Amino acid sequence: MKILAVDAALGACSVAILNDAQLLAHHFAIMQRGHAEALAPMVEAAMRDASLNYDALERLAVTTGPGTFTGQRVGLAFMRALRVALEIPLVGLTTLSVMAHQAMAERGVGTGIVLHDARRDEVYLEICGSISSPSRLLSFEDAVARIVEINEATVLAGSAAARAKPHLPDAVLSSVLQPDALWVAKLGLVAPAPGGPPKPLYLRPPDAKLPERA
Repeated sequence: MKILAVDAALGACSVAILNDAQLLAHHFAIMQRGHAEALAPMVEAAMRDASLNYDALERLAVTTGPGTFTGQRVGLAFMRALRVALEIPLVGLTTLSVMAHQAMAERGVGTGIVLHDARRDEVYLEICGSISSPSRLLSFEDAVARIVEINEATVLAGSAAARAKPHLPDAVLSSVLQPDALWVAKLGLVAPAPGGPPKPLYLRPPDAKLPERA
């Protein structure tokens, strides 16, 4: 199965194309802004690298969040448009689950924990593997307390993982700080066929508010 996957939800922009286990193309760039301008050219470059036309694709995958308000909408909008144009399934995956699975594979550990800085002394937390817990927004202190309760080998990922490591001496630290579309593609290949287009995952309402009516 040929799958195109993208991520633009956090501090990177990436694209990957797989044909089952075979890697056809992969582009990854760290960036805090500019995802809207970078994503389409990156996809075009990946398609050229893979020597594919869009009608050869059989599945799409994208991260749904949590992430930056603009970044996750950029990726979702782009891929939802491709889904309609190509009439093929689009799988949605959380940014944190993608990072957790990459960290688990990197360090050979069965439970992956992602703590990603959400500012305001809060983190996005998700636990994947033999123990699982969906994405949630917690204070840093509450997130660490939740992890301390886990009595098995764990690997940490995300931008707040290094801060948490001194409180979690039995956990190992991975190099994973951002989602990578390569792992979006790998997980998207084995995900169940979706019943409809994925929706963005917002764990915190946007700071911007519409003006109240007079």
